[in-house]
Amino acid sequence: MRTDTVFLFIKVVIQTKYQHIQDAMKELENQTQYSIGSTDNVEVLETEIIKLNKEQLNKNNNGTQS
Repeated sequence: MRTDTVFLFIKVVIQTKYQHIQDAMKELENQTQYSIGSTDNVEVLETEIIKLNKEQLNKNNNGTQS
């Protein structure tokens, strides 16, 4: 059996009361519950939310480059 690391990028559209998106991101990173389940052919061994830093979010006000 083979073990690999894969990255799944998930788009999340949010509406927030926070003035700064960094505060919303921090809350989501620390408090979100999520589940990525196994299939018949793939066993999920570990998942992790990879936290973004403030500089990445400020590139173009949302983390994307123009």
